Amino acid sequence: MPNRKIAFVASNAPKAQEALLTLRGQYDHVPAEDADVVVALGGDGFILYSLHESMGRGKSIFGMNRGSVGFLMNEYNTDDLITRIDKSEKVVLTPLRMACRCINGDEHNALAINEISLLRETRQAAKIRILIDGIERMPEMICDGVLVATPAGSTAYNLSAHGPIVPIGSGVLALTPISAFRPRRWRGALLPESAAVRFEVLEAEKRPVSAVADGTEIRDVSEVTVTQDHENSVSILFDPEHGMEERILKEQFAP
Repeated sequence: MPNRKIAFVASNAPKAQEALLTLRGQYDHVPAEDADVVVALGGDGFILYSLHESMGRGKSIFGMNRGSVGFLMNEYNTDDLITRIDKSEKVVLTPLRMACRCINGDEHNALAINEISLLRETRQAAKIRILIDGIERMPEMICDGVLVATPAGSTAYNLSAHGPIVPIGSGVLALTPISAFRPRRWRGALLPESAAVRFEVLEAEKRPVSAVADGTEIRDVSEVTVTQDHENSVSILFDPEHGMEERILKEQFAP
């Protein structure tokens, strides 16, 4: 892309800040609000933050790992960055929208690129009813919680909760219980990405539950609806040899 405008942003980690100074000294750059591509320096948490910041703004995010795991990041290398960006592969991520109603009647909305999770707030297990497209599929689940993960988020919290890894482009979402006590043998479900998932918290005052969309937490919810939000899709860029599809495929064969 000729005359590509690039911005550099970084987490507060010392090595991310050091990289920020290096790259701003090496390449022409503009403020993030004026950029076509934002180069995010940090870990997976920071690139998620950067993706949320770019929603609805038509920007692409190229992450370079200055954190720990860096599953969503490219390798950090200051050489020939413009060529890397020009040759990168774009993946469009469609976020999930969480619409919550709280015990006190308040309503809240939030977006998630990785997952939306419901979690018990106290020592008592949560009791949750699950409906898919208005049809009751689980009258009562006694659990620590439950989550809905996108393919991009299926290797994160979802995988730690023993949910399935979902390939990019598969057109499905992962519905995964978190430490289910009843029904003990239920391991979750794969749902079409068009599904509307509604969670109803039973005995909500006695067994309070919070809802979390990536980094946004809403406490004391009574009902949560999860749908895809195509109006706020975001773009993430990967080096061709280490694209997201390849990363997710490799995770399925990890020891």
